[in-house]
Amino acid sequence: MALITDTPIQQAVETWLVQVVIGLNLCPFAAKPHKNKQIRISISDAKYDGDLADDLKAELDKLCVTNADELDTTLLIVPNMLSDFHHYNDFLFEQADALLDEYDWSGTYQIASFHPEYCFEGLPANDEQNLTNRSPFPILHILREDSLSRGIDHFPDVDAIPENNIKRILSLSEQEKQKLFGYLSLENL
Repeated sequence: MALITDTPIQQAVETWLVQVVIGLNLCPFAAKPHKNKQIRISISDAKYDGDLADDLKAELDKLCVTNADELDTTLLIVPNMLSDFHHYNDFLFEQADALLDEYDWSGTYQIASFHPEYCFEGLPANDEQNLTNRSPFPILHILREDSLSRGIDHFPDVDAIPENNIKRILSLSEQEKQKLFGYLSLENL
């Protein structure tokens, strides 16, 4: 695995994070760690599930030995594999969850999912609501449960976040969607 900084891949994810996730306030907990430079953007060069599991474990290990004030969360970008959303989900729910269980990290960390073809269960692939979790590349977002709990405790209505996100996405003009999601094929939305 390579921690690559200032590459086109890293820049695309940073732009997505700033303009979409933070800019549209899709995650009200992302602005503070971004401002405090506590978000690590790492790129996995894996091409096979086993190698990606190793890279994911390395990122979890790094979080384990680093104080949350220095490193709160990691975005592990997977540009060379998992382009198929079903394969991505299989990896997430089989290998990533198994890794959390194997090292007794369930309840300490969780992995949020972002993918260029993200599709919520029960929605057609071309539904605009899916844009809330669509990213330029497959991403495994490793979150500290403690940090998430603190954010939730200070947020007035955490249950309204998904609905607010959908309203925000649906309120975007076609030009805004093209600008924010130019890395996606939007003609079918």
